[in-house]
Amino acid sequence: MPQLIASPTLVAAAGTKPKQIREFVGRVNTGHEQISVAKMSSPAGWVEPGQRPEFQEITVVISGKLMVEHEGGEIEVAAGQAIITEAGEWVRYSTPDGAEYMAICLPAFAPETVNRDPD
Repeated sequence: MPQLIASPTLVAAAGTKPKQIREFVGRVNTGHEQISVAKMSSPAGWVEPGQRPEFQEITVVISGKLMVEHEGGEIEVAAGQAIITEAGEWVRYSTPDGAEYMAICLPAFAPETVNRDPD
């Protein structure tokens, strides 16, 4: 039977400024461990610590732009575009001008599998 997800759950975010994470599907809101789907509302100037996650992440930018640093350089992802980062590769996300985007993680996001850089 189809399962309606009436509302997302707010999840704490890492980074230099407050960012809202609304998880629709995942470990917190629905108990799913294989996938997570969350909408991010990120302010201008937000920068996340570098990380080497144990999950693949597919990110679809709805508005604004997302900057994705990686070991080989940096990629700008504009509204209407998407990016896929693979498990085990180092990345750092930022939103110089602010952005709204959806993040899909396979398997589902978990704080212990992000592997953020030490402060």
